[in-house]
Amino acid sequence: MPYRAPVEDYRFIMEHVVPFDEVAATEKFAEATPDMVSAILGEAGRMCEEVLAPLQRAGDLHPAHLENGVVRTSPGYAEGYKAIAEGGWVSIGADPEHGGMGLPLTLTTAVNEMMSAACLSLQLNPLMTQGQIEALENHASDEVKAVYLPKLVSGAWSGTMNLTEPQAGSDVGALKTKAEPNGDGTYAITGQKIYISWGDNDFTENVCHLVLARLPGAVEGTKGISLFLVPKYIPDENGEPGRANDLKVVSLEHKMGLHGSPTAVMQYDGATGWLIGEAHDGMRAMFTMMNNARLGVGGQGIGAAEGAYQHALAYAQDRRQGRSPVAGGSGTILDHADVRRMLATMRAEIFAARSIAMACAVAIDMGHATGEADWTARAAFLTPIAKAFGTETGIRVAEMGVQVHGGMGYIEETGAAQYSRDVRVTAIYEGTNGIQAMDLVGRKLMDGGEAGAALLDEVERNAEIARDTLPDLAGAVWQAAEALREAMEALVAKAPQDRFAGAVPFLMGWARVLGAHFHLAAALGEGGEGKRTRLARFYIERMLPEHAAHLAHALAGAEGLYAIADEDFAA
Repeated sequence: MPYRAPVEDYRFIMEHVVPFDEVAATEKFAEATPDMVSAILGEAGRMCEEVLAPLQRAGDLHPAHLENGVVRTSPGYAEGYKAIAEGGWVSIGADPEHGGMGLPLTLTTAVNEMMSAACLSLQLNPLMTQGQIEALENHASDEVKAVYLPKLVSGAWSGTMNLTEPQAGSDVGALKTKAEPNGDGTYAITGQKIYISWGDNDFTENVCHLVLARLPGAVEGTKGISLFLVPKYIPDENGEPGRANDLKVVSLEHKMGLHGSPTAVMQYDGATGWLIGEAHDGMRAMFTMMNNARLGVGGQGIGAAEGAYQHALAYAQDRRQGRSPVAGGSGTILDHADVRRMLATMRAEIFAARSIAMACAVAIDMGHATGEADWTARAAFLTPIAKAFGTETGIRVAEMGVQVHGGMGYIEETGAAQYSRDVRVTAIYEGTNGIQAMDLVGRKLMDGGEAGAALLDEVERNAEIARDTLPDLAGAVWQAAEALREAMEALVAKAPQDRFAGAVPFLMGWARVLGAHFHLAAALGEGGEGKRTRLARFYIERMLPEHAAHLAHALAGAEGLYAIADEDFAA
């Protein structure tokens, strides 16, 4: 089934649902005119449809593999990557000083999502490079920037992020990789890293690794970690790839999905690296890359959901089975109530998750363009929601896509199962969704809920505007926002462990309310009548009520959870 980029949806969201006009009105992003936005979305959409989408099955059926120490990528991936790089899609938001377009992250978010829907395995490569570009722009020395950024921005070189070690997963502070000064301003990096997405490839001239390591005498834990740039090939005096560095790919992981994306075990044996940022301040520099990647990973989930939805819809519109329960129906399984329920749920969830991600990107752009603390706080608050809900949506929608196919969904040849296998890891990497939720109830409520309350104020103002046009929907959204406000105020007063016990349902409660808010905005944007209004009604009447259950769980506390004894978990 051919993929069709949902360009119309992005345009509508930017025109009617999120305040992208405020981004374009800033001096920093003045070039993001409606014509420019339309051209970017249209060209990127065509590239995704014509070049990347045909590679989706190839990566799954012919995985990347290690051959005599060299990573060999899936058929067509080199040509697909070339189209991404030559089109400038790696560097939409990068600084023009180094060859980037300097456009808003909101546009990057839309383009990345389209690439994810077309071929998630390949899209993961430029996503990692984009994060590295941002980290270097913010923390690297001028000398490092001059050598590396033009190459990364052009796509000639690619970037990775090296955090995890065999004994140090989410507990990054337990890492053992060490960095010894060489006496010439460089460092010798020694250690092993695992789960390195696109740790190597056979289509870029160089692969640049951002590696967390510990300097001699550094304190234990995250405060003693530094960040280093360690290239596969050390640049020569002309900035071109020179001699091979002392690093190698030990093996590639055999994964549930994303077979086209080589996930490497990397070994560093005194490899030459350059310090990025200040010594012992590596986590701050790395978080610049990780925060970029968290929104990007949320977009990966949404993209996979879009691909799975289109796949399932095409099947449902073609598959005939049983007698149609609808007079004058199509005669396909789309006539059946439960299939229709699943497809409507998939479409409604995608719109909600996409709008949350775009709202987060707008807040990040406004924070960068204006320096206003309120926008920065909003971006920080929305990031864990965008990441977790975007990826949960991907998993749920992809699984539902298999169900729409019935027995054929369980047959690999249909391609339905691939979306489910590929997207599953997105809820795990770049900080598990549980960690995102703990961040939301922890750091993001340290202001007493001020950033969250400002968001809820906006939700309620929009609901008040909608009361004349869509009174029943507006009332439901307003009441849900009030319930969420009360739950947040109660959670702020709770002890940390009680917050953590209900963190995931609290985040999902936020996602439900924000999803309803954006659906209501969409209904208003088309005048209260039309396809978006019908979808909004479906979401608000049938899905928004789930927020009450989420909030009840969120406020239940930790006591009952820990009352379950360890031995109670035994079979």
